[in-house]
Amino acid sequence: MPGGLQDAAPLKGSVEQELRIVLLGLDNAGKTTLLKCLASEEVSTITPTQGFNIKSVHSHGFKLNVWDIGGQRAIRPYWKKYLGNTDMLIYVIDSADKKRFEETGQELAELIEDESLTGVPLLVFANKQDLASAAPAAEIAEGLNLPTYRDRQWQIQACSALSGEGVQDGMNWICSQITSRKK
Repeated sequence: MPGGLQDAAPLKGSVEQELRIVLLGLDNAGKTTLLKCLASEEVSTITPTQGFNIKSVHSHGFKLNVWDIGGQRAIRPYWKKYLGNTDMLIYVIDSADKKRFEETGQELAELIEDESLTGVPLLVFANKQDLASAAPAAEIAEGLNLPTYRDRQWQIQACSALSGEGVQDGMNWICSQITSRKK
């Protein structure tokens, strides 16, 4: 994977700001692969998440505590229990699984309506762009009605969690959002 996402340690005496990020999406979208990519870990063997994973990723002087929550249908009703005090929502979509676009759109729309996420910035990773059958990010954004989300900042980022392509661009957007919100 091209260069890790870890920045140098903060300067001695400086306090690193901690943020809570919730990572959601349907099962098999690539959430855990993305999380391992963010943490500069090996992504060759991934198993479906039963429950959740938490990793702390250091990027741009921030400590990002990322909660990767399973996306199986039986787990989704519990997503809302993890939304309190969320600073950023990352939603991952399998860009090549067009049969599930409607389902993933409905899940995202329900999440966005949750009062715990009012005004919380949204980053959508249009994952699996390395596959020939992947839909372009702009097409996915329209299908998800992202332009209608006027109560929050949002971004869609084409990526491949396997190769790491596009992941750093998404992280840069997250850190710019956090920096601009703190001013």
